[in-house]
Amino acid sequence: MGRMRRKNKTNYKKFFPLYLMALPGIVYLFINNYMPLPGLVLAFKNYNARKGIYGSDWIGLKNFKFLFATNDAFIITRNTLCYNLVFIIVNTAAAIAVAIILSELTHKIKKFYQSVILLPYMLSMVIVSYLVFGFLSMENGFVNHSILEPLGLAPVAWYTEKKYWPFILVLVNLWKTIGYNCIIYLAAIISFDRGYYEAAAIDGAGKWKQITQITLPLLRPTIIMMTLLAIGKIFYSDFGLFYQVPQNSGALFPVTNTIDTYVYRGLLELGDITLSAAAGLYQSVVGFVLVLATNLMVRKIDPESALF
Repeated sequence: MGRMRRKNKTNYKKFFPLYLMALPGIVYLFINNYMPLPGLVLAFKNYNARKGIYGSDWIGLKNFKFLFATNDAFIITRNTLCYNLVFIIVNTAAAIAVAIILSELTHKIKKFYQSVILLPYMLSMVIVSYLVFGFLSMENGFVNHSILEPLGLAPVAWYTEKKYWPFILVLVNLWKTIGYNCIIYLAAIISFDRGYYEAAAIDGAGKWKQITQITLPLLRPTIIMMTLLAIGKIFYSDFGLFYQVPQNSGALFPVTNTIDTYVYRGLLELGDITLSAAAGLYQSVVGFVLVLATNLMVRKIDPESALF
């Protein structure tokens, strides 16, 4: 018993610097994610500032009906789900491809190792709504004046033509997120034992076979983890992407309106914060159920790759 206590004390001292480094993140997580939890009761109340959160009248599920009270319910649900499914597929494939390319470069150009690692992250920080507007503006946009006009084509009113925006939003989201995702996959690939690749090369396996037979199978746990995290937020949407990038154009609502933007516009008109609480709880519960269901499927197919 005394030996075990001494061992635990030794381990505590050994890992104390790591605990100290993790402390700011833990504090932030507690303040941002756990302290607001009691406020979820707002989703079931008609909030009155004088009565307070817990003194306000209980109205049950009436706030949730707001999400499905109009004909827009199907549109916002479809847009939120379909865009996120496309984002998961496209972003994962692109990030893995770029990570594999960069991993090959890092082994050939050692002195540029850090620059190559940081490149995709820096690129992801460049894309912002005003930059997209600079490309697509009807009057001064780069695409209309520098590409279409020299080709003798008529300029396009991008912010009133909804048929282009599913592709624009996918491209913008890819550009914005590929850096972060790429770094995660790249870190995993760099940690793989190079002996596998050397043995495969000796046996005559080319680069493509090394990727399909070594890199992707070893990368599978990371892919599953990232996919599960993305599925957990499949009922959420990037507010800046769907609200600021399209410049809140009413003509584009059929292809840019999601649950988040719909609730925000409703709050601007009604000023009822309980609607936002109901939407947030609804999105969280659905995301939680989807993560559990997806992880259960993964556990049945490949138990070692499941998160829990």
